[in-house]
Amino acid sequence: MTSLSFDRYCDEIVSQTERLISHVRGADMTAPVLSCPGWNLGQLLRHVGGDHRWAEEIVRTGATGPLPDDGVNDLSAYTHEDATVLIPWLTEGAARLGAALRAAGPDALAWNPSADGSAPVVFWARRMTYETVVHRADAARAAGAGFALDKDLAVDAVEEWLEYSTFPEAFEPGTDLPDLLGPDRTLHFDATDAGEWVVDLTGERPVWRPGSDGATGTARGPVTDLLLYFYQRPAPGIETKGDTALLDLWRTRSGFWLEAPEE
Repeated sequence: MTSLSFDRYCDEIVSQTERLISHVRGADMTAPVLSCPGWNLGQLLRHVGGDHRWAEEIVRTGATGPLPDDGVNDLSAYTHEDATVLIPWLTEGAARLGAALRAAGPDALAWNPSADGSAPVVFWARRMTYETVVHRADAARAAGAGFALDKDLAVDAVEEWLEYSTFPEAFEPGTDLPDLLGPDRTLHFDATDAGEWVVDLTGERPVWRPGSDGATGTARGPVTDLLLYFYQRPAPGIETKGDTALLDLWRTRSGFWLEAPEE
């Protein structure tokens, strides 16, 4: 369930890419991106553009299984990027993705990593919007620029993360991390400018809902900072209290889908 329209996501993929580019014009493409260890700014932009093209091919072809994503995470060949080439390439990729999504329509089916088999491509419209948003924050920080996000986008991005936190990979035993579920384990996320959510970890699987019930761990601050906190980016506006170890474990487990394959 999404709170924004399909057309809005298609628009935002393009506009968030444009805003990302505005942060990095004139910047040093070899500047390190501290929130993406091992990448410089040019590699970050290659990653975003590679993601856009990968998703565009999935949507355009109605792929029924995963496509090779070598151009998304293997960035070893892109250590010295030419911005005059890279920026138009990035712009083109975002436009192509937006056009492919609109041509397909929200209910067209294609593979995505969160579903068994094919699922509506609105998934890709939403996912690529927030892939672009979070990496825009990375780029802004690397380039020394400010980062701001419309409140309704930040809320929807927070709720996308909360949805992923209920996937089996986020809570089932069998990893090298401590168990997440257990008695007296409830988390409270208070976006001081947008709303509140509770994540209940006391049952057989996590359940999230709007609300402000008593919790064993709380993170509180502006909704954009809350989003960055989820993604383990610097979020100076966030205050945590209670069981901070549980909050950190939940963030780590819930971010299973962000892990890039080892090169």
